[in-house]
Amino acid sequence: MKLEAPQTPARALSPEIIERLKQVVGPSGWSTDPDVLEAHTVDWLRQFRGASPLLLKPAMTEEVAAIVSICAEVGVKLVPQGGNTSLMGGSVPFGTGDEIVVNLSRMNKVRAVDPLNDTITVEAGCILASVQAEAEKAGRLFPLRLGAEGSCQIGGNIASNAGGTNVLRYGNTRDLVLGLEVVLPDGRIWNGLRGLRKDNTGYDLKQLFIGSEGTLGIITSAVLKLSPRPASVETAICAVASLDAALELLARCKVRTGGQVTAFELLPRIGIELVLKHFPATRFPLADLYDWQVLVEFSSGEEGSTLRDTMEEVLAGAFEAELVLDAAIGASGEQSKAFWLIREGLAEADVLEGASIHCDVAVPLSVMPDFLRQTTQAVECACVGARVVAFGHMGDGNVHFGIVQPMDASADAFHAREHEISGIVHDLAHRFDGTISAEHGLGRVKREAIRTYRDAVEHDLMVAVKQALDPQNIMNPGKLVDAGAARVEA
Repeated sequence: MKLEAPQTPARALSPEIIERLKQVVGPSGWSTDPDVLEAHTVDWLRQFRGASPLLLKPAMTEEVAAIVSICAEVGVKLVPQGGNTSLMGGSVPFGTGDEIVVNLSRMNKVRAVDPLNDTITVEAGCILASVQAEAEKAGRLFPLRLGAEGSCQIGGNIASNAGGTNVLRYGNTRDLVLGLEVVLPDGRIWNGLRGLRKDNTGYDLKQLFIGSEGTLGIITSAVLKLSPRPASVETAICAVASLDAALELLARCKVRTGGQVTAFELLPRIGIELVLKHFPATRFPLADLYDWQVLVEFSSGEEGSTLRDTMEEVLAGAFEAELVLDAAIGASGEQSKAFWLIREGLAEADVLEGASIHCDVAVPLSVMPDFLRQTTQAVECACVGARVVAFGHMGDGNVHFGIVQPMDASADAFHAREHEISGIVHDLAHRFDGTISAEHGLGRVKREAIRTYRDAVEHDLMVAVKQALDPQNIMNPGKLVDAGAARVEA
């Protein structure tokens, strides 16, 4: 997709308003420098280039509240932003030049760690990797695991309900949040920073803001749930006889371990071939490549656990049942990391191969094999020569369905068909009772597409929530939900 050019400003912000906003954050908390703004107005994938007259970096919740109060008073739109790692264009402004970017990176304090309550309270600008490190210092685990964990911020993770590779064991970000502090669209501060696992006193308000992509308020702090650190981890790459065999292997792993399966990732032949091509230092641990491989990880809190014996036993049974054709279990932590590098290289490798289209979909586990077979066939029929690279979080039903351009096609010609090709994938995901966005959110990329698949009542409820909390539509407008749009019939 080509980089979107800035549009003509819809309405210039008055110098008086800009000056009032600058005064809130002080001299080190704002910028109008075009070179500085560039990093905050162009999205992670460089699909969209927005425009903003002002970047604000508040250092505390009260400053965020003051910013929002001014914007609400005069009707100025604002875009909450964390690490700007959204893949859906949800964290950058449009090109109209009338939106203020509010970046939370200066709000990066760890407010409290409570090992006995297994919680950590952090500000929204904390880098995910830093939260993981703080949990580790306390002898605990914060299990959210993402490819962008070195740059994404926890506020953005919460606002997008980030997924990742550990969802099978620990759940999405939604399952890891106990409490929130949020600045509402009128500038009031909601303090819901409770470290409680039971609180049956009415609506669970925090859930409104988790996954809202900054359209209902600005998350400024959170109480996160910690888990015991695993004392032993075993990782394997297994070649499986078929997609159905992979699904049966997953079921056996879950039953045999009693819930100790941390990850179960699908690795296709073509994806691994691209990793080996573009990252030649990569070493594949099996003697041969097969159509389908899976990366399996077990973890246990027991010291000196027999987890490796359990994995060997499960795989031996799978060999006997002809579900697994070959397997390698990591002999060390370093070898296990090398296995994960293969998995983590898949997304980058298909981008390096050429123009590509990426669909983040999920279907019920039981229909995953049929969905992948039918969708691959449909895409290959519609776009002859297209190379399907379907990989990812099979254990939780989420697959990253990538399509790389045909060898003889131009990038521009291929991208011109993006709407058509992604529509094939989305239609089939919907037909299989799935979703067109499993973990990446909607942002501006899928805001229109979701209107075709979302139930009318569900759509009306979401619009009602948006209009109730943000009647002026100043919070990240044009993302996630169109407050005035009707549902589109399929």
